[in-house]
Amino acid sequence: MESSILQYALGSPLSLGLTLLLVVAATVLVYLTYNSTKSSNQQGKDKVRAETLHSSTARPPHSSTASDPLPPHPHTLKVFYGTQAGTSKSFAEQLVEKASSRGVSVTIADLKDCDPDDTLTHECCDPHVVCVFLLSTYTGGAPPDTAEWFCRWIHEASDDCRVQKSLLAGVKFTVFALGHSLYDTNYCLAGKNLFDWLRKLSAKPVYPLRLGDQNVAQSDHGGLEEDFKVWLDDFVREVFPVLVGERALQDLTPCDGGHTPCECGGGKSEGNCCKSSKEEVLYESSSEDEASGAEEEAEGGSPRSSVGLVDVEDMGHVMGKMKSAKSQRREEEDQVRKGLKEPREMVTPALRQSLTKQGYRVVGSHSGVKMCRWTKSMLRGRGGCYKHTFYGIESHRCMETTPSLACANKCVFCWRHHTNPVGTEWRWKMDDAETILKGALDSHYQMVKQFKGVPGVLPRRLAEGKEPKHCALSLVGEPIMYPEINTLVRLLHNKEISTFLVTNAQFPEAIRSLLPVTQLYVSVDASTKDTLKKIDRPLFRDFWPRFISSLEALSEKGQRTVYRLTLVKQWNTDELESYASLVTKGNPDFIEVKGVTYCGDSKTSTLTLVNVPWHEEVLNFVQTFAALLPDYAVACEHEHSNCVLIAHKKFFIDGKWHTWIDYTKFHELIGAYEASNGQQTFTALDYVAPSPEWAVIGHKQRGFDPLETRWHRKNKNKDIGGC
Repeated sequence: MESSILQYALGSPLSLGLTLLLVVAATVLVYLTYNSTKSSNQQGKDKVRAETLHSSTARPPHSSTASDPLPPHPHTLKVFYGTQAGTSKSFAEQLVEKASSRGVSVTIADLKDCDPDDTLTHECCDPHVVCVFLLSTYTGGAPPDTAEWFCRWIHEASDDCRVQKSLLAGVKFTVFALGHSLYDTNYCLAGKNLFDWLRKLSAKPVYPLRLGDQNVAQSDHGGLEEDFKVWLDDFVREVFPVLVGERALQDLTPCDGGHTPCECGGGKSEGNCCKSSKEEVLYESSSEDEASGAEEEAEGGSPRSSVGLVDVEDMGHVMGKMKSAKSQRREEEDQVRKGLKEPREMVTPALRQSLTKQGYRVVGSHSGVKMCRWTKSMLRGRGGCYKHTFYGIESHRCMETTPSLACANKCVFCWRHHTNPVGTEWRWKMDDAETILKGALDSHYQMVKQFKGVPGVLPRRLAEGKEPKHCALSLVGEPIMYPEINTLVRLLHNKEISTFLVTNAQFPEAIRSLLPVTQLYVSVDASTKDTLKKIDRPLFRDFWPRFISSLEALSEKGQRTVYRLTLVKQWNTDELESYASLVTKGNPDFIEVKGVTYCGDSKTSTLTLVNVPWHEEVLNFVQTFAALLPDYAVACEHEHSNCVLIAHKKFFIDGKWHTWIDYTKFHELIGAYEASNGQQTFTALDYVAPSPEWAVIGHKQRGFDPLETRWHRKNKNKDIGGC
């Protein structure tokens, strides 16, 4: 019966109207009640906030009682010292004592025990941590031995284009540098450099650089001890209120205390800039470079300039200078050919200094070697590069070198921003291959040796790293330009060192005459003439025929060959069909597709972060590209390098990919080849090895070796790009 009444009530028009009216009234009542409660709660919060603000404002600076509430996010002071005679350590202990007496949370650390890859990029990126570096300067302006590794890591990271310049964006710091002004240009140089390098990596100085002078006669306050005491008093007055929560960090600016740091980081006010005599050395363009610029302009390009744009009024002067330089170069070449003059060296003193500053070890007059960051990573058990994933090299035993720092291209994504020489033929003084190899091995050994005692380095791998088993002939420049490249390759093989040689596809005859190498790369940065000119900016007028001929020469090689594609978003990512047609010309065994690495701002390149594709975008490109190649398939990936490998299906053997290399077998084959004067040939399939499951596309490891210890940065957005 109740059911019937309800059905009747709901079915009656009058009852239905009353029901809807009641529902609306109830909704309005609930809404008004909610707003009243919210307003009451907000008034209570505002009252509490006003009382808190009043009490904090009324409290005198630096005063505190046991009943005062602790700040919601207390700051921590981290004190790092690098010392040779113990002075910096003594100062650090004084700072710690002062901080502890003021109730500041503080830690102290010797730089010899600090790994910047962990300490700075992880612990010190906390927004409530302020770092203080007390660093002395040792012989020749270098840091003390205990701080050498720490400073070298910061220096290399600040100059390495593969490292994002926002790496230390979360770090807040200051530096007190110790030195002796009698040493002139080396005065406090270690501390000055550390200050500048940290700023280049986007670390924020919350207090200016201050210099302590051991020279009593020249010191502003009567000696090193007094300089430190004055700095300590100033630092306590300006920074400690932030550390104990009495002031906001935003209130602390470099101009506090009237010590606005000048541009050179010398620590003096803008009106009295120290004008450091340590000027940055720029590459001095040779006559050849200027002539190359003139040739480029004749084709519609623009001349290279290290000072930016050229005014129209000055164009005539510039062109006249270029023509004069070109004429001078031709005259010099004629004298060299006639034996009247010795060829000049490729590496000028200014260039040598610039490359050394960037972390290179210059070998002889035209070669160089540098340690790759993946070598450092694998020394510490943190994983290898994409060549470890794709081809099974041991990254900690890989030597990255080049016999020619010169190049015939000026690619927009060049890691070195074109500080290396350029040219279309070899016209420099030449070192013999034995000298280059010995110099490269010695330099590599010294660089690896310096990792002894570095936190995290595995002793077994350190010992192995001193004896390289792989050589990446890439680095910078065009290695195939070196006239004795075959001799160098043969010497490497005699030492059972594998060879991975990269060429920019502008020297087809050199490719044809090249002896077998373990793996031969050709950079295929674009698929059309216009795009190639835009991206690689070659010096040769006939660059496109040379490019096509180089690909055809690659197809004639019997050993492993690779196309290396660098994807530049909005530049060459829409040329799938054209790329596919190029594959038929070279028939490479493998195709590496890698997203471009942003190298930072440069006057020689318009490349920006917008042009860097995400890994998923690279994957999408590769999958679509592979679908156009019936004889190829996607085989491997290395997410950390933003790199994917397409392999010819002939390497899919017995249901498994065989992209890895049997290096022992290769050296046996190359030995037989040499012994038979090239009569006993071999092919890429003769020295293959199965790829591990973790390296194959689709595996959850995404190319990371599970035997390594994976290390995650606290902020993944600050990770370092691949090499």
